[in-house]
Amino acid sequence: MTHTLSILTALPVLGAVLAWGAGARARAVALAVSGITLAYSLAIWFAVGTTGRMAFVERSLWVPDLGIEYHLGVDGLGALMLVLAALVTVISVLASRRVTQQPGLYFALVLLLESGLIGTFTALNFFHWFLFWELSLIPAFFLIRLWGGPRRGPAATQFFVYTMVGSVALLLSFLALFVATGGMDFLSLAQFAASGELHRLIVARLGHVELLLACGVLLGFAVKVPLMPFHTWLPETYSEAPTAITILLTGAMSKMGVYGLIRIALPIFGHELFALRGLLLTLAVLTVVAGAWAAGMQRDLKKLFAYSSINHLGYCLLALFAILLPTAGDAGRTLSSAAALDGAILQIFNHGLTAATLFWFLCMLEERSGGRLDLDAFGGLRKQIPVFCGLMGVALFSSLGLPGLNGFVSEFLIFRGAFPLAWQWAAVAVLGLLITAAVLLTVIQRIFAGPLREEWTAMPDMTLAERVSVAPALLLMLLLGLVPQILIAVINPTVLRWIDGWRF
Repeated sequence: MTHTLSILTALPVLGAVLAWGAGARARAVALAVSGITLAYSLAIWFAVGTTGRMAFVERSLWVPDLGIEYHLGVDGLGALMLVLAALVTVISVLASRRVTQQPGLYFALVLLLESGLIGTFTALNFFHWFLFWELSLIPAFFLIRLWGGPRRGPAATQFFVYTMVGSVALLLSFLALFVATGGMDFLSLAQFAASGELHRLIVARLGHVELLLACGVLLGFAVKVPLMPFHTWLPETYSEAPTAITILLTGAMSKMGVYGLIRIALPIFGHELFALRGLLLTLAVLTVVAGAWAAGMQRDLKKLFAYSSINHLGYCLLALFAILLPTAGDAGRTLSSAAALDGAILQIFNHGLTAATLFWFLCMLEERSGGRLDLDAFGGLRKQIPVFCGLMGVALFSSLGLPGLNGFVSEFLIFRGAFPLAWQWAAVAVLGLLITAAVLLTVIQRIFAGPLREEWTAMPDMTLAERVSVAPALLLMLLLGLVPQILIAVINPTVLRWIDGWRF
């Protein structure tokens, strides 16, 4: 048994200890550790290959009487999430160049958050997984509470309370599953669900509570994504958090909810969620359309992109709820389900990369404008800072879904899969694409075009260091837009194995 994943999880914790005592050099320590973690994650991604099976498995008894094992492993989905978490952490550290208040504590918390993300994406036993799920919440709370904006206190509290409610619902549901089955291993529970044994055990020992347990698990992940109407914590949290921390919140933490739906909810409770399919699809479409519409109503750029993030993750939810249909013996339905799942997983990565990069540009704009991020405060900046506007424009067009960039591929696959499975909801969700295009084009017009305001005539363009640091993210958007099979080749075998084993 290798200990590759354990080492990867522990690496940011070690970095956090070093950063805490590094004082003014804490950022350099955090950048080095997060860079090593990214390289390690990429090595794991390339090693996973195209088998679709769990790799780097670590499994040993922990508390056998309680069904608790130390069980780690990654497949195509898990390996991709590791790369995303590591990449977004590097971007966040690069964006955190103006932290002067307790830099050691700040960067230690960032690295602890990264460790929580990695543990969440590698753990395959609920007890172990839940520890890391909660661990990621604690440093995020303190990063918002200590370094956030004027309303950071209420925003951090709202963030903590909402996510804790979801966590309690998850915990209660899995405690009930333990009582019924005697175990909490995700893969074993998924096998029980596929064979019908899980239904028999729950009914025999707890009664007909499967739907209630499924709703508890769904609530835990719905808050995290978030699925409307469980979204009200997000705009305020994103707005009040330091912009460099918002990069982590939108780029990686919000993806934990979608990951949980794919890894846990659908394999274990897919049959029960099938009974709620119409309602869930309706909420997913509401998330897509209302999220885009709410983004268009904002004048604060951080809140605008916060609502845009809700909209983009709504496409993932549309795909996941659309596939809640039996596929046995139906080749067309199987193909559509595979396309929708491939698209949802690609959307997790693509949106994480694009949203993190957009907030990185907001961080640079915030530094140049003295903290102002009001949509109506700018205009004509392409005359003054053309390189900044040109490079940020690439990220905006990626978020818009322009063909040739990464955002287009994932959204295309989602709709390719969703239309044959749930055409009514998919047709309404297309409105979200149109509204998003209008919103982002308005952002480009208001910030980049028009007359240049006198107060910004001295605004400096991007430095060489900034251009070099942001270039890899933008090049990756282009590369994944032109050659998406780089990711799909590893993801698709995993998806096909899931579809063969899930029971709806």
